[in-house]
Amino acid sequence: MVSMEVIDIEMPKDSNIILGYSHFIKTVEDLNEIIRTHLGGAEYAIAFSEASGDRLIRFESNNEELLDAALKNIKKISAGHTFLIFLRKAFPIAVLNQIKNCQEVGRIFAATANPLSVVVAKLGSGNGILGVIDGFSPVGVEDEEHKIKRKKFLRDIGYKS
Repeated sequence: MVSMEVIDIEMPKDSNIILGYSHFIKTVEDLNEIIRTHLGGAEYAIAFSEASGDRLIRFESNNEELLDAALKNIKKISAGHTFLIFLRKAFPIAVLNQIKNCQEVGRIFAATANPLSVVVAKLGSGNGILGVIDGFSPVGVEDEEHKIKRKKFLRDIGYKS
């Protein structure tokens, strides 16, 4: 019998998360290399749940607070071949394509700084991620003032020139 649970991710202050699915123990080392290569100065933690073999949570990190949060949250999700990355002093967009191009990565479920909930299916043999709830529902449609504000924001943070 399958049951479902919604798991709220506990986000450390000023952090972003990338949540994904991958298929091999090598994932944690490759993701670590990608982050270290492309995000100099970023603080991060990676946690990866094995689905077979030793079935351990593998990890790499340069920040104890982010690591504690990554381990706590990946344990709550408890889905095999799932990885969770917390970033600080960097945005997921700066490394997302490199992560998606990692040969072990099969899917990215979320890359966000918003509150995140993970919808998990639970079966006797293990758990699997069905989807995510990222942030909040929209409350309207932008007008010209909002467009100007959005464009200014993107330029202020250096994503557009």
